[in-house]
Amino acid sequence: MNKTPLLGELTVPGDKSISHRSVMLGALAKGTTKIENFLQGADCLSTIDCFRALGISIENHGDKNRILIHGKGLRGLSAPHSVLDCGNSGTTTRLISGILAAQPFSCELTGDASIKKRPMGRIITPLTAMGADISSINRNGCAPLKIRGRHLTGIHYQSPVASAQVKSSVLLAGLYADGLTTVTEPYPSRNHTELMLGGFGARVETDGSSATLTPPNELFAQELTVPGDISSAAYFITAAALIPGSELLIKNVGVNPTRDGILRVYQSMGADITRLHERTGSGEPVADLLIRGGRLCGTSIGGALIPALIDELPIIAVAACFAEGETVIFDAAELKVKESNRIAVMAEGLSSMGADVTETEDGMIIRGGRPLKSAVIHSRLDHRVAMSFAIAGLLCGEMPDIKGGDCVKISYPDFYDDLKKVTSC
Repeated sequence: MNKTPLLGELTVPGDKSISHRSVMLGALAKGTTKIENFLQGADCLSTIDCFRALGISIENHGDKNRILIHGKGLRGLSAPHSVLDCGNSGTTTRLISGILAAQPFSCELTGDASIKKRPMGRIITPLTAMGADISSINRNGCAPLKIRGRHLTGIHYQSPVASAQVKSSVLLAGLYADGLTTVTEPYPSRNHTELMLGGFGARVETDGSSATLTPPNELFAQELTVPGDISSAAYFITAAALIPGSELLIKNVGVNPTRDGILRVYQSMGADITRLHERTGSGEPVADLLIRGGRLCGTSIGGALIPALIDELPIIAVAACFAEGETVIFDAAELKVKESNRIAVMAEGLSSMGADVTETEDGMIIRGGRPLKSAVIHSRLDHRVAMSFAIAGLLCGEMPDIKGGDCVKISYPDFYDDLKKVTSC
């Protein structure tokens, strides 16, 4: 079956990471913060729900992807009347924990079955070192969490993992701490929190893989436009780069250098990707991306590059199956503790479609060039897995049966509609 070229223009939803943070900092700022192009995905709506429960008035004009957050300042949150439900969102759970650790009240956090399996010890450890009283209710290092607000002291935390969620949780706790708060990572992770804190009036200094926050007296409301999410664009970039005859323009994509690893990898694999109209918007680098179809070759992906494309590795694994030669992904054990074990789930699903994939302890070895066919795919309710296999089906010309495919609403509610749009021009 012939592959359908991707043609025309596309605008992907607002960046999920930035949307989360805009709600949190808007809630902690004095005045009304206006956010344009906010992601109306389930995860970000969980963040809105949590801050509403903490006494913040938030207007969500979903038809326009605009929200207004009527912030009450750093010390304006109030005790919730019930357990805070973070849904499927690890970002919500980990970042809000840093904020709640310093509040003058106690509360509990929970989430869905996936959240209750994801490791929270990685934030409990540094927050406890700052003086927080935070514990896993089931004593397994996972949610639900009990947080009793305490007085905090700034620390210098040497994080064993390059994780923006860990770093952000500690820095947000540092807003309330006595003294400086510093986080040093093995490699720099995405820096949206540092950039946005600076925009809201806090002082954050970076030096290599270290970020240091000086606690501010207050944060002040801002007007922000969220760039398109490169993690959502990644699926269309992949398909367009591999299907001959494709010429797709994806507009207003965030190309923050701590997030653009997929572009660097694909261009090293031979992809025809051009950045157009590069600019800065609301403190974030933005560009239009023009992708033309061609052929890719295998590559090696690991080390400091991993944090810059951790969420894109499932779709990169799909691309590797259609590239010439061998692709090796390593240093990516973090994939095991996402919404699913993405190493195991991607290796299983791609193998069932006929790919030559070997699962390793911290990644995959993929020998490209074998023809793929349709298969029954279990998404494990992981949005990035579901979207990756939809693209795999497009690339082999036969859509797989993706169980739980509606989970894409977590980060990209209109994914299937947009896929039809660019393949029917």
